[in-house]
Amino acid sequence: MNKLKQIVLHAIVWIAIVLFFMYMASNGRIVQSTVVIFVYFGFINISLFYINYLFILPTFLNRKKYLWCALAMVLLVIVSAFIKCGLAYYFYDIVIKRDGGKHIMDFWDYYASAAFVSCFFIFLSTVLKFMLDWFLNEKVKSHLENEKLIAELAFLKSQINPHFLFNSLNNIYSLAYQKAEKTPEAILKLSEIMRYMLYESNVDKVALSDEIRYLENYIELQKLRFKDNIYIRFEVNGDPQGLKITPLVLISFVENAFKHGIATDIENPISIILNLSAGKLFFQVINKKSTMNKDITGGIGLQNVQRRLDLLYKDQYRLHIDDRNDVYNCELYLNL
Repeated sequence: MNKLKQIVLHAIVWIAIVLFFMYMASNGRIVQSTVVIFVYFGFINISLFYINYLFILPTFLNRKKYLWCALAMVLLVIVSAFIKCGLAYYFYDIVIKRDGGKHIMDFWDYYASAAFVSCFFIFLSTVLKFMLDWFLNEKVKSHLENEKLIAELAFLKSQINPHFLFNSLNNIYSLAYQKAEKTPEAILKLSEIMRYMLYESNVDKVALSDEIRYLENYIELQKLRFKDNIYIRFEVNGDPQGLKITPLVLISFVENAFKHGIATDIENPISIILNLSAGKLFFQVINKKSTMNKDITGGIGLQNVQRRLDLLYKDQYRLHIDDRNDVYNCELYLNL
């Protein structure tokens, strides 16, 4: 909201408040006494509100000069109460005399009453200042937290590509070392995979069908590496059309199965199952563990994907990992 709109809004609010109390005090008849009391004295009180709100609080409170701030408020109350007393005695017959002159207010009684009203308006402006500052700080804090999360997600995602590329190049190196005829096909498959990772996954959500196709390409690349001497069960149950998912979330679990599992055991194939039902995803990867195929680079993939799940699917996912001596079972439940 720009300054002009703020000024107009404040003016409308104060005019509405003054007119409302004038109407209530005079029972619907605008007379001289109500004009004097609510317009003249209202102007003074409103001035106190903004003197404190626009000058005293920003000058002293924001600089943590609390004592000077309190002294300035006290001085403002004292001066304003004397000004009100002077105005009251100027309109002596309207303000000081009450009940047709039967009751005349004592000076110090009126001064105490005027000072109390001044304190109220200063207190009101102070409360408003604290409330607006609190909301502004919360907004800034929320903005900074969002920026931090975006930066962290970008960092985590940037780690995925080099990690995947490192493992895929190792696979292609194995094919080339063995002088396999399918090496060019593997390079082409890697090219398709990298195209998806670099150009199609740079959004918050991608079509689940594209992510599944990405997993299929990765599995095909692994099959080329093992010269078809690989046993893997890959199932997709349910219709992925119309569903979206954060890109590159599922691949780390599949990579982990090939890095640490046995892919050549016909009796214990790598099992990758994806079930879809009512906007919910169940993803399970089971592999027999190998004592020979250890990845010396560490498990940064699974750590990254779990952190991304925490950031993007908070309270919307459940990850269960059963790491036994011979079998690794990973289950992901996700609300899409």
